[in-house]
Amino acid sequence: MYLYNLTLQKGTGVTHAVHGNFSGGKQQEVLLSRGKSLELLRPDSNTGKVHTLMSTEIFGCIRALMAFRLTGGTKDYIVVGSDSGRIVILEYIPSKNALEKVHQETFGKSGCRRIVPGQYFAIDPKGRAVMIGAVEKQKLAYIMNRDTQARLTISSPLEAHKSNTLTYHMVGVDVGFDNPMFACLEIDYEEADLDPSGDAAQRTQQTLTFYELDLGLNHVVRKYSEPLEEHANFLVSVPGGNDGPSGVLICSENYLTYKNLGDQHDIRCPIPRRRNDLDDPERGMIFICSATHRTKSMYFFLLQTEQGDIFKITLETDDDVVSEIKLKYFDTVPPATAMCVLKTGFLFVASEFGNHYLYQIAHLGDDDDEPEFSSAMPLEEGETFFFAPRALKNLVLVDELPSFAPIITSQVADLANEDTPQLYVLCGRGPRSTLRVLRHGLEVSEMAVSELPGNPNAVWTVKKRADDEFDAYIIVSFVNATLVLSIGETVEEVTDSGFLGTTPTLCCAALGDDALVQVYPDGIRHIRSDKRVNEWKAPGKKSITKCAVNQRQVVITLSGRELVYFEMDPTGELNEYTERSEMPAEIMCMALGTVPEGEQRSWFLAVGLADNTVRILSLDPNNCLTPCSMQALPSPAESLCLVEMGHTESTTSAGGVNEDAPAQRSGSNKGTIYLNIGLSNGVLLRTVLDPVSGDLADTRTRYLGSRPVKLFRIKMQGSEAVLAMSSRTWLSYYHQNRFHLTPLSYETLEYASGFSSEQCSEGIVAISTNTLRILALEKLGAVFNQVAFPLQYTPRTFVIHPDTGRMLIAETDHNAYTEDTKNARKEQMAEEMRSAAGDEERELAREMANAFINEVLPEDVFSAPKAGLGLWASQIRCLDAMHGQTMFNVPLTQNEAIMSMAMLKFSIAADGRYYLAVGIAKDLQLNPRISQGGCIDIYKIDPTCSSLEFMHRTEIDEIPGALCGFQGRLLAGCGRMLRIYDLGKKKMLRKCENKHIPYQIVNIQAMGHRVYVSDVQESVFFIRYRRAENQLIIFADDTHPRWVTATTLLDYDTIAIADKFGNLSIQRLPHSVTDDVDEDPTGTKSLWDRGLLSGASQKSENICSFHVGEIIMSLQKATLIPGGSEALIYATLSGTVGAFVPFTSREDYDFFQHLEMHMRNENPPLCGRDHLSYRSSYYPVKNVLDGDLCEQYLSIDASKQKSIAGDMFRTPNQICKKLEDIRTRYAF
Repeated sequence: MYLYNLTLQKGTGVTHAVHGNFSGGKQQEVLLSRGKSLELLRPDSNTGKVHTLMSTEIFGCIRALMAFRLTGGTKDYIVVGSDSGRIVILEYIPSKNALEKVHQETFGKSGCRRIVPGQYFAIDPKGRAVMIGAVEKQKLAYIMNRDTQARLTISSPLEAHKSNTLTYHMVGVDVGFDNPMFACLEIDYEEADLDPSGDAAQRTQQTLTFYELDLGLNHVVRKYSEPLEEHANFLVSVPGGNDGPSGVLICSENYLTYKNLGDQHDIRCPIPRRRNDLDDPERGMIFICSATHRTKSMYFFLLQTEQGDIFKITLETDDDVVSEIKLKYFDTVPPATAMCVLKTGFLFVASEFGNHYLYQIAHLGDDDDEPEFSSAMPLEEGETFFFAPRALKNLVLVDELPSFAPIITSQVADLANEDTPQLYVLCGRGPRSTLRVLRHGLEVSEMAVSELPGNPNAVWTVKKRADDEFDAYIIVSFVNATLVLSIGETVEEVTDSGFLGTTPTLCCAALGDDALVQVYPDGIRHIRSDKRVNEWKAPGKKSITKCAVNQRQVVITLSGRELVYFEMDPTGELNEYTERSEMPAEIMCMALGTVPEGEQRSWFLAVGLADNTVRILSLDPNNCLTPCSMQALPSPAESLCLVEMGHTESTTSAGGVNEDAPAQRSGSNKGTIYLNIGLSNGVLLRTVLDPVSGDLADTRTRYLGSRPVKLFRIKMQGSEAVLAMSSRTWLSYYHQNRFHLTPLSYETLEYASGFSSEQCSEGIVAISTNTLRILALEKLGAVFNQVAFPLQYTPRTFVIHPDTGRMLIAETDHNAYTEDTKNARKEQMAEEMRSAAGDEERELAREMANAFINEVLPEDVFSAPKAGLGLWASQIRCLDAMHGQTMFNVPLTQNEAIMSMAMLKFSIAADGRYYLAVGIAKDLQLNPRISQGGCIDIYKIDPTCSSLEFMHRTEIDEIPGALCGFQGRLLAGCGRMLRIYDLGKKKMLRKCENKHIPYQIVNIQAMGHRVYVSDVQESVFFIRYRRAENQLIIFADDTHPRWVTATTLLDYDTIAIADKFGNLSIQRLPHSVTDDVDEDPTGTKSLWDRGLLSGASQKSENICSFHVGEIIMSLQKATLIPGGSEALIYATLSGTVGAFVPFTSREDYDFFQHLEMHMRNENPPLCGRDHLSYRSSYYPVKNVLDGDLCEQYLSIDASKQKSIAGDMFRTPNQICKKLEDIRTRYAF
């Protein structure tokens, strides 16, 4: 078995976010680390929408990310710490839309090791030096400078190692232009390590240590170290030099402290807590992330607590000595991994879980009546301030970036009966959890819908002048009339436009600088800007049947076969070419390309004929309407469209670039001209048109739907794109160095045109039945369109009811209250308020208590209260995934945690109904893992899945970690015991048991008589159930330990396994393995016959191994597209959705293996990690090729493409076509 790894949806979780001016203009951009890829975003300062500029895989694990700018520089560089053992400095090159490596310095071994630097970064605020630190012992400093050509240079590393020292965080201290200084949170564990009693460990204090880099001596000194009272989790650098007092803010449990060198004394302020909070009062409060905003006149800090509350921090100074810390509640947003305050007035929040947000900072919170807390306010030790959380006041949400992270589990199914399967994903944590239904397609924003007086058959938009920014008219054609609408504040009908309204229109367009043309069955109207109309009438009884128009040319067909060509002369007149051309068959469709900039005409006309051919005719005046080339088609052409897409100067695309084509006629014409052919059988062909000879080459095929394909040219992000309409509407466009052909998640359209107005600069105007619709596509590049349905607790697993398609979801949260417990605790706190009040305050206390009970803060924004360790809340939810409607909930009592769930039919039950088995743990504590046992609840499911009938509960002594239906009975993994239960009247009846699984069962699969059991750390055990003896016998197991997260069966002998370290492996039983083995119940078997290393006597073979780099949470063998082949679909914790697709021929495998080998050499990973080493991080990569690396071929330089293609005895087009074919065969 040979597999090819394809990423369908890149990871959406964010681990680091930095902002800066990476492109060199005045723009503000945000660079995100998504774990193993980098993505550059640019928020539009006018609309607030976030646009993705580029995204690149680094084939490594990003551990740290920072931006810096050299003194006097105009753009920011990026420094990346990864698992490559190298420090890498990157620069964004806008002309190539790519990140390029400026420097790469090796300092240690690869991998995430505790003593290899890369986990922490600190940058001198003036960009002169960077310190890179490991978790333990090692720290290195590098000096940044410029050479004589003003290029960035980096020095040799300067060591600042200290053994037996753990580092928690480090920052660069702002000291102006003095010697660079870095502050580190450290712990020296030497004494604690030598003391076996543990007393020294209790006494060990965290220290704040300052390191100074002496630029004169090229040496790092440990300048100052001071023990801290509380354990701190991170540091914030305070502006210094001319901008502020310098120093650091130390964020520790319950306190915020300011420290600096010199005469400065410590300033300490408690972290405010929520008033009347349901959280455990003994629980400490910490800040989790920060953002600093500084201008020439002021600075402030935004710090966020773990509940999501943001505080604005300011420092009061007296002669550069800080005298007071002031805190003010700012707003509450979801807890974040990183926050960035942009100079354009936006706050970007990269959420820990769920979607990421961009907020406009509407107010700085200076003038409101919110109380301000200060370190100068007198408080007893251990007391703190209190505040009341509220809805957003200073922030305004302007955009949202969807994120699936963390994905808990997923399933591919077609519950909506749409032919194309949907992906049902459980994701999120706590009250921000969702069920997301993912469909392949672009999200469509509906700007306007209006009814028309009849059913139109076509629509166009035109500008009054060629240099106008927006369209002036929408022209709608009916069977016997034409309607002209003007575009302004509102869309209104106009009658003085010059268009003939009493006839249907075949086509209309802007002509020349300021004229319009209307083609109708009886002639052509040329409408000048002064409303003068020149009309050309069709001769005799002939009528115009087809036409094609661009800015300077008009081509029509008379009565089916005769071609008439018009071209505009320099005076603006439309002149007919003297000779007409008769085609050999009836003309079905025609297309003209746009006129290239600086040229008089488009050089070619494409004509589709009824004889199943498409012909290219020259429009050169010397040989006008003469054939240049012809292509045979499998079916008659319904529609043609000539577009220029892609850019050959820096990148090529999945469509390929005609490398061997001569130079194009116009130096400004940088793209490749494609002829798109829509066939009557629902197939779209895309062919490269040679711009000199007119030859057609390199045809790509894609099936779009059951109806004939109609094509329309529109504009997307300033470039030409094609809208293709069949039974679904598709958009073909070029985005981030790659061609995309994506369906629109919208109802069927019939005709469309580009649309541009003040409200919608790049939209689509379309008709559907008797309505006119204005649509916008904002999320280009997105693979999935999603619908999200909120859940209450973290979802753990779900099953689908086969008859109704409804979903039963198990939701369980640790450290959480059930609704009943929450209400009881509220009542208790309200009663305490009433009883604590005196006689005078009794009425006020009663009002406050009632207000507290009635107050409802949405938990998805303000977080759920933390109940304490060992407290669990669970429920079973039945959801109609079609409409997002919750049919019913079954809440469990406090401290019951759902660990597993299975739907099955019991053979002993005569009613043939489905039953739901739910495995529950009682009073579970995670560390150390202790519980009061567990139980298995059995529910009978109503045939319509509208209710659950509780049958009985079976108490067991272990936690039921996995359940599975098996031959009309229930397989249960109870701790390390594998048991078979059957349905009883009052409880489940234990029928059989196997005690030989080593640690804990986490997953059970069954097929036929075989059971495949996953252990938490010892991989998969192959078990045979012998019905005659009623025994479960282990007949084979794995040779390697694997910490299993997900499994799926590929066939009777083959299972795919994902583990906690991001690996996928496929195990297969050799042909020699037999499952007909005897177990020895007496224990008298010879010692040497008991199996290898106390394991099974037979072993499975590893046939595939691959390091994905993210923890795979679900695996499923499924088909993603109608008529496609089966693939192994996976979803990861970080939000990635991908597929392992099988090669069907050895030839394909050899081709991609060679391409992968060439790409490793020609295009090594950006952050210095060796690709082969990365994909073999835990086990050597075996029989799996990396599609992500192969597809980078599409975005490398044309010269490299040609070189690789030459080495493989292919053309770049052939390689691009191969890459596109393998993707479209299995996925999208």
